Amino acid sequence: MLRSKSWIDLHFNDMPQWEQSAYTQFAQMMHGEEHPYPCVPGIQGFQKDMLRFGFADDPRTDRSIEQLASLLKEYGEISRDTGNYASLVVFFQSEELESADIDDYQDLFWSVLNKLHEHDETPWPEGIAEDPHHHSWEFCFGGEPYFAFCATPAHISRKSRHFPCFMIAFQPRWVFDEINSSTAFGQKLKKVIRKRLVEYDGIDAHPSLKWYGQEDNHEWQQYFLRDDDSSLSKCPFMNSQKKIKS
Repeated sequence: MLRSKSWIDLHFNDMPQWEQSAYTQFAQMMHGEEHPYPCVPGIQGFQKDMLRFGFADDPRTDRSIEQLASLLKEYGEISRDTGNYASLVVFFQSEELESADIDDYQDLFWSVLNKLHEHDETPWPEGIAEDPHHHSWEFCFGGEPYFAFCATPAHISRKSRHFPCFMIAFQPRWVFDEINSSTAFGQKLKKVIRKRLVEYDGIDAHPSLKWYGQEDNHEWQQYFLRDDDSSLSKCPFMNSQKKIKS
């Protein structure tokens, strides 16, 4: 079930304790004034009730993947009606992962995306490369390309990637139509976000953060950023569409 900010505000007391906690911590992050969160579109999307929220079980379980697939399928049908700064933010019940480190969460994240992809009954959209090592690749579900952003409790240095529970945000690619390197607004916004990112984290931005479409850019490297400047040499995503076509 997709939930909006306005719905949660009305039904907050009826939600399970862990859902209340996750949402409250997210809201506090979006409302931070002393140390404003770097993602300006995300903050505006939250304040203007453009975001949608979902809650899922332990991300290691099949049930959570089924819940996530259902959420993303429903979201794909209504995302364009929610506003210019749309995103689906999914919180996972992950108390049992307290001892997990960055590498554990990185493996978990890609496991979730791969299993989620197996639930996708829609062909890979035209115009989006199927090879994640191509600069035009983006994760897709239901025929819709998404930028997938992961935050975890294990992130310490990169505070912008820290969250008390395992969280994945799916931002539709169409949101970036007006926010890219070819527009003056996009160029200006990038400078603002980059400055706020460095101030928020207290360290330099990860070298993998680049523009979609640049020939030296790989979106998958930005989905899950490590606490240091390193990145995986190969994308863990397995596109079953290739296997079907072959």
